[in-house]
Amino acid sequence: MKLGFNQATTLENSNLATDLELCEKHGYDYIEIRTMDKLPEYLKQYSLEQLSSYFQEHHIKPFALNALVYFNNRSEEDYQQLINEFKQMLEYAKELQVPYIVAVPLVTKEKIPKKDIKESSVAVLHELAELAEPYGIKLAVEFVGHPECTINTFEQAYDIVQTVDNPNVGLVLDCFHFHAMNSSIEALKQADISKVFILHMDDTEDFPTGSLVDEDRVWPGHGAIDLEGILTVLKEKGFDGPVTVELFRPEYYEMKAEDVIRKAKETTKEVITKYL
Repeated sequence: MKLGFNQATTLENSNLATDLELCEKHGYDYIEIRTMDKLPEYLKQYSLEQLSSYFQEHHIKPFALNALVYFNNRSEEDYQQLINEFKQMLEYAKELQVPYIVAVPLVTKEKIPKKDIKESSVAVLHELAELAEPYGIKLAVEFVGHPECTINTFEQAYDIVQTVDNPNVGLVLDCFHFHAMNSSIEALKQADISKVFILHMDDTEDFPTGSLVDEDRVWPGHGAIDLEGILTVLKEKGFDGPVTVELFRPEYYEMKAEDVIRKAKETTKEVITKYL
């Protein structure tokens, strides 16, 4: 099983150049690059060509650009900006040979009917997939386990992806988000596992459904998520994709980045080697 690192895990105590050096040192196979902050920060000092060369010369490889945010139910003006942003991400992904772009649904306090959410999401994903096809890049939709996210359960996200019915459009299964809004293990058992493109590994403090936020995440295996249940199903269904650790814990940001990267790998491997 290949192991990936999501930069959210060292969001406030590192940068892309440092993350690459430390992930290479500690034997990670992949990195998910944050395009909203860490990549622009990197490009103020280095070039995209230098980043591409780094990946060519080292073991660690880019796995996903994370993320195209709030892709559905946007105004016409906002949507055009989104498309422009996506086109730029496609160029980055082409240069760096990144296979996936993560797409995050709209988070809003506005109440939007589920049929309107689905209609918008399906239409947008069709267009994004059409733009991405010449690049050979796939889209991974990441539902967010919070009441204010328009797509907040595995079941809802899977239904949308199935309706899109494009082999280049699938899902991010983040264990935290799966747990946070009580997504169903039974639904996961019934799913076509080839639609799960990316697996995010994490854990969380034991707070009620609907109240969890990213900052509640803890080291894998140190919290309340039924990781055994999720990973057992994935094993039974033959999932063999990389596992990426993604944490947003404020107290981990106070640690040295290398200590976080080392600990994240140790705890993730301890959990996943039992199942995958």
